[in-house]
Parts: sequence; structure tokens; C-alpha cells
Amino acid sequence: MNPQLPLQGVRVIEICNVAAGPFGSMLLADLGADVVKIEAPGSGDTLRAWPPLTGPQEDRLSENFASLNRNKRSIALDLKDPTQNAQAQALIARAQVLIENNRPGVMKRLGLDYDAMRAINPALIYCSISAYGQSGPRAQEGGFDVTVQAISGIMSVTGEAEGAPVKCGVPVADFTAGLYGAMSICAQLRRVAQTGQGVHIDVPMMGTSVAIAALQTSEYFGTGRNPVKLGSAHPRNAPYQAFRAQDDYLVMAAGTQALWESVCDIVQSEDMRADPRFASTALRAANQQALKVMLEAILQHRTAADWIEKFSAAGVPCVRINRYSDVVSDVQTVAAGWVEPLTLPNGHQTQTVGTPLKFDGKSASIRRTPPRLGQDGGEILGELS
Repeated sequence: MNPQLPLQGVRVIEICNVAAGPFGSMLLADLGADVVKIEAPGSGDTLRAWPPLTGPQEDRLSENFASLNRNKRSIALDLKDPTQNAQAQALIARAQVLIENNRPGVMKRLGLDYDAMRAINPALIYCSISAYGQSGPRAQEGGFDVTVQAISGIMSVTGEAEGAPVKCGVPVADFTAGLYGAMSICAQLRRVAQTGQGVHIDVPMMGTSVAIAALQTSEYFGTGRNPVKLGSAHPRNAPYQAFRAQDDYLVMAAGTQALWESVCDIVQSEDMRADPRFASTALRAANQQALKVMLEAILQHRTAADWIEKFSAAGVPCVRINRYSDVVSDVQTVAAGWVEPLTLPNGHQTQTVGTPLKFDGKSASIRRTPPRLGQDGGEILGELS
């Protein structure tokens, strides 16, 4: 077996839209799974309409869709049509995994819920991703990344202390749920192989978003106080945030006593070193606003690039704040090969961020470009005969 494609031979049926489910199934596809994406005829996955749309004017395709749907095949089926629903069931009967991110109840109305599919495929791993989970008082409520970031607490600790509420710029609630889903599926594949018994995986976006906030919830449990917004700062470490230099910002993380001593050496400040407010990590965190004022007064004398070079040479983690144009051309990105060329079905040449994982020093290459809506339907249905 190819170590870069450990899920070769695993068939995954995806009945999803937009981000959480498609991201989770793409992770499985990157690992070698054969992902069959069932989409509604006509429009398909909602993400297909999201800009940027590129390619010939008469045949423009979504790069957002492409970023979450590589290595998949697409079939267009109207799941409300009895004949096409039966075709979907036949595909599910031969699969190891089904992943869906519809509101609870939708799959049951279509006759494709876990109990119905378990009857035709007892070993099926059925993964449901939803805003709040399959049960509980909020189960029937809809949700999107921004509402989940709000209700899960993420927005309460994001942004500047006195600023208006802001969400994380990356759809962290969506993608966290997709990651949890993919991880759980991989774990259950081993158990199902041993027992032959399938399982229903319930992935609540709210729950997974709360789970990744372990430092924040433990702070509340331990103190009885709500964590607060700190901008780029850290509640328990300092200096550990963005600082303004002469011409731009830099981000420094001197999170240990030894690194703090190095900072004092580099900026040549005995006053900071001797200040009792900064004698320990805990004290620096408690007095980090005063520390920031003193440190930025010194940083104003050199450019951000100069300071980054000095701190980095001494082993103090210190970097610029990259824009995405900087990120994709960063020396580490280029050396690791994270950005790969991608040809859209309309012939447009673009790029995408492939899997960052390596197995035995190698990454899996993109095997399939993101599909046109329904382009593989004949091939997929032919495999049923």
C-alpha cells in the first residue's frame, strides 16, 4: 500500500454543501479515499457559485469550490426523485463511509438517514456534521460559521479589548468540524474492520468549537471569570503579541524566562530586566500593557525587518505578519511544496494549497482536479452493474 494514500480502497459518499463536510471529505480524498460527491442537478454544491470565478467568460468556475473539492468525483442526483434516490442508496450500500452536513431531519425525509442506511449496509460509517448536533434543544436550529463562532464563545475572545465583535478571519468553526469528522472516520474505520458493525458519528460544530477553546474554558473553570479579548496578546505570556516597530508591526513570542532574558539583551534595556513588574512570566503577563509601552518605545528606533533579524538570530520567535500573497511565496511554503498547480475543468491554470502532510518524507499529489457538476455520473453508475 502506498503510504501517501493509506485510505486507498475506501469509498466515501459525500452529500454536503459549502465548507465543513466538503473539507472533511477532501481530507479523506487526499489520503486516498474514493470520494463520490452527490450534488443536486442544476446548481450543485452552493460553493460552485462563490467567487472568484475564473476561466473563459462563457465557462467560469469557482476557485473557492476548487479549493475544497479536489480528488473527488461528482454525480448529480435529485434525491427527491424515487429512481435517483434509489441510485444514491445503491451507491451508499457499496460504500464504507457517508458524510453529510445537512440540518438534522433532512436525510430522514429523504429516506437516507442512518437507520435506513444501516439496514442496507450494516458496516457503514455515517458521519453527520451540523451546527448543534443531532439531539438537544438546539438540534433543529440552523447555523453557519459566524453564528457558531458567536454562540461557542470564540467571538468573545477575538479582537481588541474595546472593539466591536469580530470573527476569526478563517472559518474556524466550519473547518474544525471537518477535521473532527475526518479524524473520527479514520478512527472508526479500524474498529469497523475489526467488528463489521457500523456507527453514526455526530459532529456538532458548536461542540467542536468549544472543544478547541480548552485554554479559555479551563480559565473560566479555574477562576470563575470569563476570558476577555486581548487583541494579539496572550493571557498568560508576555511579551507575546504584535508590536509596532519603526515602520511596521512584528509578532514576537518570548514565552519563557530564558527568551525574556534574550529580549532584554537584544534591546539593551537593563531597566526592563530590573523592573520587578517583569520578574517572571506571570508578572509580565499581568503587566503586559506597561511592558508593551516600554518595549515599543525601543522598537521605534529600527525597522521591523531589522528587529526580526536580530530576535530570530538569538532564537526568539519573531516574524512579520504575512498577507496571503506573502504566505504562498514564503521560503518554507515553497520548500515544503504546499502550493500546487491546479487545472480547472475549463482549462484555467491556477494554484491551490494541497495537503501539508508528509508520510516517509513525501506528500500525496493531487490525483483529480475538482469536478464539473455531475461529470462522473456515467462512470459511477456504471460501477453498480
